[in-house]
Amino acid sequence: MNETYLQRLTELKSRKSEQTKEKIATEGLLDEDDYGRIAVPENGWKIIPNHSDGSFYGTQGWTNNFCDLMDNHPTYVDANDAFAGRWMYFMSKMRPSKWNPDYPYHHLEENQQKYDIIHGIGDDAHFAPDFNLGLQLGWDGLLNKIKMSNAINNSDEQNEFYEAHHRAIISIQGWIQRHIIQIQLQIEEENDISLKENLKEMLWTNQAILHHPPKTLRQACQWIIWYHLASRTYNRDGAGGQIDTLLQPFYENDIRNGIITKEDAIYYLGCFLINDPIYWQLGGPDGKGGDVASEVSFLILEAADKINTSLNITVRVHDHMNEELFQESLKYLIKNKNAWPRFSGDKGLIAGFMKNGYSEDLARKRIAVGCNWMSLPGLEYTMNDLVKVNMAKVFEVAFEEMLSSAEGNSTSNLWNKFTYHLSEAVQTAVDGIIHHLTYQKYNEPELILNLLSYGPLEKGKDVSDGGAMYYNLSIDGAGIAIVADSFAAIQQRIEEENRLDWMELKHHITTNFEDENGERIRLLLQNSERYGQGNTKGDDWAKQISQFFSEEVKSKSDEEKRYCFIPGLFSWANTVGLGKAVKATPNGRKSAEPINHGANPTPGFVVDGGSLALARAVADVQPAYGNTAPMQWELDPTLAKQEHADVIGAIIKTHFEMGGTLINVNIMDKAQVLAAHENPELYPDLVVRITGFTAYFAMLTKEFRQLVVDRILEN
Repeated sequence: MNETYLQRLTELKSRKSEQTKEKIATEGLLDEDDYGRIAVPENGWKIIPNHSDGSFYGTQGWTNNFCDLMDNHPTYVDANDAFAGRWMYFMSKMRPSKWNPDYPYHHLEENQQKYDIIHGIGDDAHFAPDFNLGLQLGWDGLLNKIKMSNAINNSDEQNEFYEAHHRAIISIQGWIQRHIIQIQLQIEEENDISLKENLKEMLWTNQAILHHPPKTLRQACQWIIWYHLASRTYNRDGAGGQIDTLLQPFYENDIRNGIITKEDAIYYLGCFLINDPIYWQLGGPDGKGGDVASEVSFLILEAADKINTSLNITVRVHDHMNEELFQESLKYLIKNKNAWPRFSGDKGLIAGFMKNGYSEDLARKRIAVGCNWMSLPGLEYTMNDLVKVNMAKVFEVAFEEMLSSAEGNSTSNLWNKFTYHLSEAVQTAVDGIIHHLTYQKYNEPELILNLLSYGPLEKGKDVSDGGAMYYNLSIDGAGIAIVADSFAAIQQRIEEENRLDWMELKHHITTNFEDENGERIRLLLQNSERYGQGNTKGDDWAKQISQFFSEEVKSKSDEEKRYCFIPGLFSWANTVGLGKAVKATPNGRKSAEPINHGANPTPGFVVDGGSLALARAVADVQPAYGNTAPMQWELDPTLAKQEHADVIGAIIKTHFEMGGTLINVNIMDKAQVLAAHENPELYPDLVVRITGFTAYFAMLTKEFRQLVVDRILEN
């Protein structure tokens, strides 16, 4: 890449680092994705309430707020960038309440609290748009689609629906137009000839797509950015798509017509990626025994390498994948040690999704576009990564109930009570989802994501209200290792070895292992046969728990309502919060300590880090219906050099061959992470993968940083 482009990208990366510091200074530490969002201006925009509780709800509330924000949102133009625009306001988070109190769910609250369920009621997005729709139609094409659909569907409610979407697009176009004016002003003021020329091209790009579909690579990238910025602003939507196939025709046309060079493309893609770390997938089966990977796939990896910041790129692994793309992805993973890319496993995902009754062709289209989640872009409503059942809390309820009953204490009796309460918890989660689907249109309609979905505009119905083609609704289990290890410890230490009895166990748990002999008993329990060690009692229990949970979730599907409930195993960053709700557990975990991460065994399950043991354990507990149970893999830099690429690649492929679905990889230097934990401000560019997302370590609270520290210290 020429020096001019490299210098521009370097400037953009440096500015991003400064913007991160500005966010920390003005907003404090943030335990979430490293969004491309920049700090909100002082004395900035305020929400317009339409309810007595001070929040806003429903079609009119959201439309009025979004359009007003678009009309007043500051412009952002950087002469070093190929594209205009950044987002600043987290509109959905600016509300004092996220659920319309006119539609209460008091009937669910007792069980939600009892089992510590993250219910997802009122939560936003977490499904994927199909950017192809926008690239084909452009903003005016979408307006025409609204007009034509409204001519067919014209009830009062549908008229309100279409008017809201029309207003939203007009406001987005107004935002773009104000950027066009800003770019013109900066062109007049810019003295650097090269930057002035770049600004002129930025101007022409935005003028071209204001009313018409994009025709060039630069225009396509800018259109996607505008849509994404609007969607992020609206309700933090961050879903991506199959980015290489999305951009391939534009790139090939530009190259064929001599519009750009390969270096131009890499520069555009670098700017595109640094704008916001959206979840993009590269590669995947083409349905003809090959891979969809193209030259664009490699250019995206090369562009990512040039900026090497917080990124969320997933490479799809399958039997007929482009091996060169896989090797390139490993090269950059090891070279940069910035937790990208990650990898998804086609075999388990496709076979699992087909078990829901879907075709192989449709299953191939369900791609990695979120933190832990798969989605059919534009086709389904999913509530991915929003609903979680704290199985560790369910175990606590069952354990205490058994000990207080006269039925007798045994793992068999405990299992019966655990499965009963887990079934109750799952049903509570399902009831919460149904409540959400029934009233979400009155709470938070999906004005922006509706635009690039198949069905909402055609039917005049919100995507949450029957507008989507499919309803594949996610429920994740969390804490599987805590429960499995607790069952195993009881079975081994009480029932088989008689080294402890039930009342002693109850006493030590009640005292949080802080009584006389408490630490000795805690270590005795902790060193029982654990999940992840291979062919142990813990492994057997984990498989049994996963199977029961999966089938229980799946059994709640309702064909008449078109609700397909799909299980997953994932805790996201809720490991801290979910752990705080759980007392000490029989696996030796102390009260309020974090639960295990997702489907991973508890840290320290094997002494040597056990990559193969980890890969095998997580593969064995996959829910197997098309959602993921990610493997979180921490690697020490001394064991992750380029000469180790073949070994790392083999473990990735082995995990997926065994049925694994997603691998998140961190290559972290323990000494550096520990130093950054004590003085994060000295390591502003250190990026880690927290769960499915990457973030700057310095942006995280000490509690969240501790999660990462614990994982690397005990593995």
